[in-house]
Amino acid sequence: MGQTTIPAVVRDAAAKFGAAEALVDGSLRLGFAELLERVQSVARAFAARGVQPGDRVALNLPNTHHWVLAGLGALYAGASLVPVNTRFTATETVDLLVRGRVKALVVAADFLGADRHAAIRATGVDLPDLATVVRVPLEQPHRPVPGTLGWTEFLDLAGQVPLAEAEARADAVRPDDVSDILFTSGTTGRSKGVLSAHRQVVDVAAAWADCGQVTADDRYLVINPFFHSFGYKAGIVVGLLTGATIVPQAVFDVRGALDVIERERISVLPGAPTIFQSLLGESRRGDLSSLRLAVTGAADVPASLVRRMRSELGFETVLTAYGLTEAVVVTMCRPGDDAELVSRTSGRATAGFEVEIHGSPGEVVLRGPNVMLGYLDDPEATARAIDEQGRLHTGDVGELDAAGNLTLTGRLKDMYLCGGFNVYPAEAEHVLTELDGVRDVAVVGVPDERLGEVGKAFVVGDGLTAADVLAFCRERLANYKTPRFVAFVDALPRNASGKVLKRLLTEENA
Repeated sequence: MGQTTIPAVVRDAAAKFGAAEALVDGSLRLGFAELLERVQSVARAFAARGVQPGDRVALNLPNTHHWVLAGLGALYAGASLVPVNTRFTATETVDLLVRGRVKALVVAADFLGADRHAAIRATGVDLPDLATVVRVPLEQPHRPVPGTLGWTEFLDLAGQVPLAEAEARADAVRPDDVSDILFTSGTTGRSKGVLSAHRQVVDVAAAWADCGQVTADDRYLVINPFFHSFGYKAGIVVGLLTGATIVPQAVFDVRGALDVIERERISVLPGAPTIFQSLLGESRRGDLSSLRLAVTGAADVPASLVRRMRSELGFETVLTAYGLTEAVVVTMCRPGDDAELVSRTSGRATAGFEVEIHGSPGEVVLRGPNVMLGYLDDPEATARAIDEQGRLHTGDVGELDAAGNLTLTGRLKDMYLCGGFNVYPAEAEHVLTELDGVRDVAVVGVPDERLGEVGKAFVVGDGLTAADVLAFCRERLANYKTPRFVAFVDALPRNASGKVLKRLLTEENA
């Protein structure tokens, strides 16, 4: 696909697909032409609040139409997106707002019974750059909060800015401008902001859509969170490029998902293996005859699961894929691949990537036009990740077969996957070093039937219980990052240079 921008894609979709359904969220149904009008209004509202091209706009929302409109509207106004993981604690969220120098925040006022903006304020951290806060009521009627705007109040500001200004801003966005900064956990214990350009977002979404043969006839249930590159880039942007209808689900619920699949005639359903295992576990599934394409990965996928997805859930095509925030989608299986290949590998290179295996153990190394621009304000980390030849060193260990199919065999940096989310043990270790009584600590991923892997903390310390350790983590870390198990040991196994031998800890749990 030629170089382009996300605002151009929104316009093109309106021109190509017109009144066809673009977005269905409960009772709200928007065609592509109406979606463009809503996006233009949001862009004008951001402009009215002083958001300038190049400014950062953070979104702390679940999968609803508000995320789609706010995100696309911010991009249309020339801003860059900073999606916030809705599972982050207030402390983690504030860290992103400060480091991202965020000018505007659109936040759920009451998601899952929690007032996220109130929690951010309660941290007491000064946010001098944050000039606009838009509180979106999801579960309760809007309650005015001084210094903030409700969603409707925010949209009403559009009238202060002429449409021509929004169009001029959209015209001014260039393919190499930064479209988004997605924060991904780092092995140093602090998240890193991954910078992507508009052209990269569009190209990887187009490649994903091509592999899955997505068309305007498809209806796409997006369970993957919009704050993640999968839900945003392989979800929202795929819908815009292909004319597929996007149907977001804010919180995965098996019965709710089955009802939506039947009611909305869903044909495309990506997700972690646990999603499909949950669907298969339901005896009353309703009419699933519309299902066509499933894309999964992020954990081991048994061939038996692929076969059951095809035979019992009715998927014509089941694909696996490999990606990371720094490159989004790297490899993907193709329609027609057999169950063994789909389960054993993550498919072949896509989106213009060259995939190589370097060294022993073999690290997965990538090169191509969609490798990230770099890490936010961290040239040293960028230089460590991307070498002088422009190759991204992923830290994942894998093998390539003769046909170019990639099989992941491990992770150089001790990362593990909990419920489809990347977890870096260093974050929990960093937190636990602050707990009184902890002298030494190491966290490893251990197998879990439901979530794939969960954390286990090995603690050297005095006067502590497992409950103390877990409670301390829960207050400071997102749920999926919090270890599930604690073992107290006299000492951690270390090599001559003092590095913890996590392999020995992992083997104890094998």
